[in-house]
Amino acid sequence: MNSFLNTKPVRAVQSFYSRYKKYYPLLSFTGGFLWDSFTLTRIDRLSDNLILLLYLLLLSGFILLLNLVENGMIRQPLLLKYREWYPLAIQFFLGGLFSSYVVFYFQSAALTKNWLFLLILVLLLVSNEFLEKRLTNLYLQMTLFFLASFSFFIFFVPVVSGYMNYFVFLLSGLIGLLSVAGMLFLLFKKFGILQRTQVGRSLVLIFGIFLLINLFYFLNWIPPVPLSMKSAGIYHHVSREGEIYRLKYETPEWYQFRKKSDNPYHYSPGDTVFCFTAVFAPTRLQKKIFHRWQWYDSKREKWQTSDRLGYQISGGRKGGYRGYTYKTHVTPGKWRVEIVTEDERILGRIGFEIKETVRTNRTFKTIYR
Repeated sequence: MNSFLNTKPVRAVQSFYSRYKKYYPLLSFTGGFLWDSFTLTRIDRLSDNLILLLYLLLLSGFILLLNLVENGMIRQPLLLKYREWYPLAIQFFLGGLFSSYVVFYFQSAALTKNWLFLLILVLLLVSNEFLEKRLTNLYLQMTLFFLASFSFFIFFVPVVSGYMNYFVFLLSGLIGLLSVAGMLFLLFKKFGILQRTQVGRSLVLIFGIFLLINLFYFLNWIPPVPLSMKSAGIYHHVSREGEIYRLKYETPEWYQFRKKSDNPYHYSPGDTVFCFTAVFAPTRLQKKIFHRWQWYDSKREKWQTSDRLGYQISGGRKGGYRGYTYKTHVTPGKWRVEIVTEDERILGRIGFEIKETVRTNRTFKTIYR
């Protein structure tokens, strides 16, 4: 083994690492993000979830290994020789996990409600690249590992169970807590390198974060993963023909080349306002969603709910489960439709304005979904 380590290629790698070591946080960040971009496809794909689960397992393994090396419990020369790589490996797997979470949670987010949680994930992703020298801190290790575990199980448990509610969310957090507790137990009982006070403080810290994330849930600040809204719009008419939906909207002006729905909605007596959405759900998940129609009361300066219309969705379709609701009695002004789950988790929001028109020569364009 020693003869192999002294070969010219190995020495060249060691020299290259030493020379460009200061750039490795940036390379680690870029490498982890690009790797996820090429390997992760959709939130319910088994291969993608196995990759993330492997990341978690390797992350826990390197955290254990780093603590054992730092406390003199490792004697093998090969493991000691590359001890400076262990924080970098932890960085890589944390970066890979948090970058995938940013992608998955962003897909499910209604930014007006979920921006704070997304911001926290982005800050964790970015700050991770500058924590190499601090990753020997036990409390930081446990905090990052718990956040990585909890964020994973929030969407993994609904994917494998087919259920999505607060009890599933709570179970996800408990799995994360048990993961941290198991690691602390190994370091304290089996290897004897932690003091009882360190274990106690770590558990109090992690439980506090657990309670904070639960508060985020009740405040509707966490995106409703694994659900995500793929498309949505307001139309003059929606109909289904077999597996195809026909969406009809007013023909845009020549310069409105990006217009694909009715906003503003030009209304004349007898018109019906349709809201069409496509919501992605994992293959095994069945869930009821609602369209909450609201109009803005300028006198009270608040949104008023006029209808809450729902339908059942089934998971599995890549482009999302398609459905629509409609209203026949509307008034001019500002409107919006919130797409929500049964427990009021917001998937998205469509804002539009209804303007009364007397035009009789309107033309319409049809698109298919």
